[in-house]
Amino acid sequence: MLKDIPVPLDAEALAAIPDARWLAQMARGILQAGISWKVVDAKWPGIEAAFLGFDLSAIAFQPDDWFHDLCADTRVIRSPPKLRAILDNAAFVRRVRDDCGSFGRRVGDWPADDFAGLIQWLQTEGARLGGATGPYMLRQMGKDGYILSQDVTARLVAEGVIDKAPTTKKAWAAVQGAFNTWRDQSGQSLTTISRVLAQSL
Repeated sequence: MLKDIPVPLDAEALAAIPDARWLAQMARGILQAGISWKVVDAKWPGIEAAFLGFDLSAIAFQPDDWFHDLCADTRVIRSPPKLRAILDNAAFVRRVRDDCGSFGRRVGDWPADDFAGLIQWLQTEGARLGGATGPYMLRQMGKDGYILSQDVTARLVAEGVIDKAPTTKKAWAAVQGAFNTWRDQSGQSLTTISRVLAQSL
């Protein structure tokens, strides 16, 4: 039996989430990759403080050598590639905010029947948001969608949708098409369908 399935937020609720929170969730996902999530959780208050609350304007006005200060800051996970990715994503979120009004507005307005396109957009335009990092971030923020975990991918392979984790436009289209069909047939959210697939093997 499925429990604790998050209820996706609508477009207006997503648009109302401050840009700093989107950047913070990206940062959490990037920092958690490859290490214990408990370590990141324990250090999170210090990470928030070191990154100035993930305030985009405050970050933008830091001097050029601020990155080197961050790399030496004991409050953060001192991985230069990850820290650089967080700063790159601050610039990414600012660009989207300037174009769309807010990052949440762009995500909220992205159609559910092209969630694959949203995943690929994050991978292409963001930094270190590929793999499961981007989709997990979206789920944590309330966007309806799916996560292609090993179990979900295995179920899609078993159903004949794909033969391996998608890497091509054709494969991504097949994944999206299957999810769209199951959503239309069941009336359930993409998030629920993803959770069902994850527990169906």
